Amino acid sequence: MTRTVLIVVVLVAALAGVAFYTGVFSREPADAAAGQAAGGPGAGGRGGREGGGNFGGGGDFGGGGNFGRGGNFAGGTRTMTVETAHAHRGSITQQLVVVGNLVGDATVAVVPRAAGRLQDISVRLGDRVSRGQRIAKIEDFELQEQVKQQEAALEVSRATIRQREADLKLAETNAERSRNLFARQLLPKQTLDDTEARYQAAVAQLDLARAQNNQSTARLDELRINLANTIIVSPVNGFVARRAVDPGAFVGQNAPVVDVVDIGRVRLVANIVEKDLTSMQTGDETRVEVDAFPGEMFMGRVARVAPVLDPATRTAPIEIEIPNPGFRLKPGMYARVTVTTDERKEALVVPANAVVDTGGRRGVFLAADNNTVSFRPVTVGIEESTQIEILDGLSEGDRVVTTGAAGLRDGDRVILAESAAGGRSGEAPDGAVQTTDGPSDAGGTGAAGAARGAGAGRQGGAREGGRRGGARGQQRSTP
Repeated sequence: MTRTVLIVVVLVAALAGVAFYTGVFSREPADAAAGQAAGGPGAGGRGGREGGGNFGGGGDFGGGGNFGRGGNFAGGTRTMTVETAHAHRGSITQQLVVVGNLVGDATVAVVPRAAGRLQDISVRLGDRVSRGQRIAKIEDFELQEQVKQQEAALEVSRATIRQREADLKLAETNAERSRNLFARQLLPKQTLDDTEARYQAAVAQLDLARAQNNQSTARLDELRINLANTIIVSPVNGFVARRAVDPGAFVGQNAPVVDVVDIGRVRLVANIVEKDLTSMQTGDETRVEVDAFPGEMFMGRVARVAPVLDPATRTAPIEIEIPNPGFRLKPGMYARVTVTTDERKEALVVPANAVVDTGGRRGVFLAADNNTVSFRPVTVGIEESTQIEILDGLSEGDRVVTTGAAGLRDGDRVILAESAAGGRSGEAPDGAVQTTDGPSDAGGTGAAGAARGAGAGRQGGAREGGRRGGARGQQRSTP
């Protein structure tokens, strides 16, 4: 009895399974046919991914899908929304930008001329000083005593000169009297010779006293110079950039007291490569930018250009001077200097983004009246960040593609941005890529197929039927 019941149960289960699968397979052709009739080319069964989705009438492989009629990978040409501009005449300049650090017009390490202990220092960091202004003082007590002694010695030498002058006058009088007496034969020759000798000795003594006086004067001048050297003064106009010592320190000629920098005018020293050196001329105007004052320009000029190049680097240094009356520019600031090396007033120019590289050639895309583009090779001249000079290949008034030119190919169809702004139906927003294989209603056909396929799929209701119906739709819609 038990065996009989088991056999009955197994038979019932087998018949139910056969009925289920038989029913599914019998509905497959009907569902697929319904999808094809209602959804157009490639329309399938159930909507969503099965029917109107990836494989159905409106899916990725259906009539309006990615690979179907009117889809992104259909056999037609691309359509891109682009912007255009006209080639026109305008001014354009060729500029060279060099960078570097600013330095002062003069930077001097102030050292004393005399060694000694620093008595006082009257300036601090950042103080403004003038040329000849006292900065510090070295102790000078010993020098002052030496000066006094030498002044006394000079007075002695002057008194000696006066004595020698009196002796010379007496000797000269005696010599003249002896000559008169000898002329009248009242004086022997020997006496006359003695008188003449004493006169010559008086002259020599006076010369010696005068020489000693000059020597004393020179020594006194030397001591006075040494005394003056104990006062340290600024050799240039400027600001104190560094203070190295304090009062009480012993200083000498190899120990700087302060550093003074003149920033009434600042300089930038930069190295220029060989190809740019020929376009650089002394006196060229420059524009200077520094990070401390963003957006502000300072005017300068090329002051000096080196006549030779460094053999190791093949560069030559140049000096650019920038007036700094308000002392706003500081040495050490990082600066960018723009030098205008060439300027053309009536050049044919186009926007910089219109010139692209295609196949190793530089050129532009010309926009035709039928909304197609053609590549035109051009020869460029001066290039700026916003516009480029065209030397050959274009005429004034030619319409070139600007925004979007980098993504085009020769012969592509385009949608002009000004037309797209008018709200034409079916066009993509600016910069979007559209594809089509025929008239503009192709995408609409695909969308309608998707809707009809989705409706047919909802009526069919079977997942496998939708998938197989979509596969048949793919075969029919593949170009």
